[in-house]
Amino acid sequence: MIIKSVTNNNDIIEIWQEAFGDSVEDIMYFINNLKHGYCIGLYGEKGIQSLMFLVDCTIDGCKGGYVYAACTKKEYRANGCMTELLSYATDNCGDFLCLIPADEPLIDYYKKRGFVQEISIESIVFDESKEITDYLFEGCSLHKPIALKNGG
Repeated sequence: MIIKSVTNNNDIIEIWQEAFGDSVEDIMYFINNLKHGYCIGLYGEKGIQSLMFLVDCTIDGCKGGYVYAACTKKEYRANGCMTELLSYATDNCGDFLCLIPADEPLIDYYKKRGFVQEISIESIVFDESKEITDYLFEGCSLHKPIALKNGG
């Protein structure tokens, strides 16, 4: 297994659509308009298995990465792919990682992987357009959305 930047948009589209059902146009809009972020993926013998976007952000003046569109191909789920990506990102992306879990089961999933500090979503600051910032805060079905943070 190797973790590297994802440069093939077709890889991103394939996994993102399978996981979230978004249109190619919406995915490409995000990819083409994200200014301060990138996508990393976990690759195996048969190609990409899992990916996530890491978007530059600040919380209380500290720089870190916001995890967005974290997803794994169905055939590779429950095999540790996302845990490996999160571990890599934690070691390589500034002072912290943060994210907004989409639903209740994901809160426990991420807490087991070191995202134990609950923070207000309003404390996360991006240097992105309003449209991209809106994307980053979408997709949460929690009654009261929260953000989770690891690191310092």
